[in-house]
Amino acid sequence: MTSASPLDNPTWASLTGPHAGFAQRHGQALRYPADVVPFYAVPGEPGERIWHDLAGLAGPGQVAHVAFPDGELIPPDGWAVVNHIHGVQLVDAGLTPAEDPEAIRLGPADVPEMLDLVERTQPGPFLPRTIELGTYLGIRHHGALVAMAGERLRPPGWTEISAVCTDPAHRGKGLATRLVLAVAAGIRARGETPMLHTTAANTTAIRLYESLGFAVRRKAEVLAVRVPPSV
Repeated sequence: MTSASPLDNPTWASLTGPHAGFAQRHGQALRYPADVVPFYAVPGEPGERIWHDLAGLAGPGQVAHVAFPDGELIPPDGWAVVNHIHGVQLVDAGLTPAEDPEAIRLGPADVPEMLDLVERTQPGPFLPRTIELGTYLGIRHHGALVAMAGERLRPPGWTEISAVCTDPAHRGKGLATRLVLAVAAGIRARGETPMLHTTAANTTAIRLYESLGFAVRRKAEVLAVRVPPSV
């Protein structure tokens, strides 16, 4: 059945829509460049050659993080499942976005600090060129970057808020909340709707996002698989 909403297969919808300029393709398989985000995508009804296409796109022995739509994606013999990430997708169901006077727009010169903050806080994939996907905002304390959030996937009509993280020494001050609402304000200003993903096990984050006005819409599954050394 064809997806009724771009949110049902957001990575595919992004790479065939607003982020088409980033898309790398082999047959039915799509991916972002490896230094942007590590995500691959398949259509809602992938053909029988989809694993051949994924192998050709990723390369022998490489790991592909495949965001798959409803239904189970079962790799064939020879493919190793490295990880199966169980997540949830949340959508704007009553946010009150607000610009933040302390939030600054981050640019290429800030990437080394952003990568360092991500390394220390582990909010999810953020790579040297992830910043090219959208607006990233940060808050500095005595010149040091202590919190950030930004935009990642762009299924038509929607923008994903991602890389929400705060330096451990500055948690409990509401910085992440302020940045999420500030990023959401920019998304709403251009006529799109905020959404985001988090792991299903991160109940603390889910409760926070729900308190801000997000609502869980669906499960979001990502399968990390290693391509056989020879295919």
